[in-house]
Amino acid sequence: GAEMMNRKKKPLNTNFIFLMLGRMVSDTGAGIQAMIIPLYIIDTGGSAATVGLFSFLSLIPIILIYPFAGVAGDRLNRKSIMVGTDLANGLIILGLAFAAYSGRMGLALLFAVQVLTSILYGFFDPATKGMLPQVVPKEELTKANSTVASLRIFSSLLSPVIGAAVYASQGIAVLFLINGISFLLSAGSEMLIRYKHIKRDVVVGVSGLSRDLSEGVKFVLDNKVIGKLCVFSLMLLALIQPIFSVVLPLFFRTRLEYSDPQYGYLQVAIVFGALLGSILVGTLFNKGKEVTKSLLTGCSLLMGTMLVFTVLLFPQTVSALGNGTMIYFALFAGILSLLSVAIIFINVPTQTIIQKETPNEYLSRVFSIVGMISKGGMPFGALIYGIILTGVEVHWMILLATLLTILMGQSFFLWDWPCHTIGC
Repeated sequence: GAEMMNRKKKPLNTNFIFLMLGRMVSDTGAGIQAMIIPLYIIDTGGSAATVGLFSFLSLIPIILIYPFAGVAGDRLNRKSIMVGTDLANGLIILGLAFAAYSGRMGLALLFAVQVLTSILYGFFDPATKGMLPQVVPKEELTKANSTVASLRIFSSLLSPVIGAAVYASQGIAVLFLINGISFLLSAGSEMLIRYKHIKRDVVVGVSGLSRDLSEGVKFVLDNKVIGKLCVFSLMLLALIQPIFSVVLPLFFRTRLEYSDPQYGYLQVAIVFGALLGSILVGTLFNKGKEVTKSLLTGCSLLMGTMLVFTVLLFPQTVSALGNGTMIYFALFAGILSLLSVAIIFINVPTQTIIQKETPNEYLSRVFSIVGMISKGGMPFGALIYGIILTGVEVHWMILLATLLTILMGQSFFLWDWPCHTIGC
């Protein structure tokens, strides 16, 4: 009882605030970089292939480094990893600012820096995710995860705005300067986190590394809940994510008669949905036992919105509602927004369940494996969609995706959840 009293009196969790500040500044900085460099490449005469190579170099190192980053996050001091990667990123990007300022920046340098910053981010990510359950009490995890999600979405809104404004008015060197400084500030914020690292006995060398890795994989495979969520996340990301990255631009360009600014409004609707979803999850399902409720609500919403989305894509619907009309656009934007809400309703509790199911000494490894599985699903999903859509009409393809989603959702509902997850 006394401990509860003490916790009630604690007004602000400063550790959580510093962790969030650091995370948000890092995310905004990384987002600015990811958005502006492709523009810069095109502005300096690069081709679409160069931009493609750039985005490939942004993703692949993270996926490859994840398993090792997970081992590092469980062995080493997570706070030191975060501070170290942010400091290194800051210095590298300040170096890039100097190169740009003195006119010595070529594509090779840009690519090299991108690979380096991606690798650093690969180490940063599992360390922060592993650290969250250590600075937040267990019963507040859902709320904390929804806060993280909201802030990440907020920084993805901020970065294009800041990035475009600075790049247009001040040029690339100043952009890198601001970005470099932001990473150093982020490291400063993380230094203020009070955090005790629990040392483990570890086997050094390759054998120790592979043992740690296989222990992590074994833990994920043996834990029925996490294993199931992994498969579910993978299929979900492979099925649903390409709707935003492949189907939407294609359908918008080839079938609909709207302007480019309206495409921008659709993107805003998607982000708004994600923001709304993360706020709702934090307020509606913040009690410990309600995590599965959020998951199942998300699943139902996903199945429903996918059905409506399929109907909207059929040519008959487009012509009935009128192509280029306000009503079709409003429905289309609304459904995309709800799709976003559904994804957040599934993602946030997934994180919370994994954090609760995993002992501290496995946290970073488990998150790196989960991250690898889910991030790996996106490029492959996009690839498969791209191939199928060359020969099949969009609406048939999405109908198939919807049926698969419904099948998946059903199996998810019928699954026997272990008692400690749903609290029976």
